[in-house]
Amino acid sequence: MAPRITLDHCVIHVGDWARSNAFYAGVIGATVIPVRQGFAYRIGDRQLNCHGPGQIGEPRAQHPVMPGNSDLCFEWHGPITEAIAHLNAHGVAVELGPVARFGARGDGTSVYFRDPDGSLMEFMSYSKA
Repeated sequence: MAPRITLDHCVIHVGDWARSNAFYAGVIGATVIPVRQGFAYRIGDRQLNCHGPGQIGEPRAQHPVMPGNSDLCFEWHGPITEAIAHLNAHGVAVELGPVARFGARGDGTSVYFRDPDGSLMEFMSYSKA
């Protein structure tokens, strides 16, 4: 029997620490964690480690992702209309949605938006409301 495996962290690349820290803390609700010369973003019990100005981790992918090349989905715990209101309150434009999508917990509803570098972000709600 294989051991239980869960996602611990993944890595994104940001172009500007202050701009990204403000976005991931305010819009995504991440805790900004100073790490070496850069930062990581803790979201619940998962983490986004960041490559950025002055900090590129080793070892790294054969073709490292650059700023604006990530595509991340975060679960929104509540109705998707609340996610849209949250984005509007932070001045973040909804690029697509609400649309039906299939995620880690099955059928849900998503809205898509961009981080400051242009990476695609998604809030997915499994709420029936």
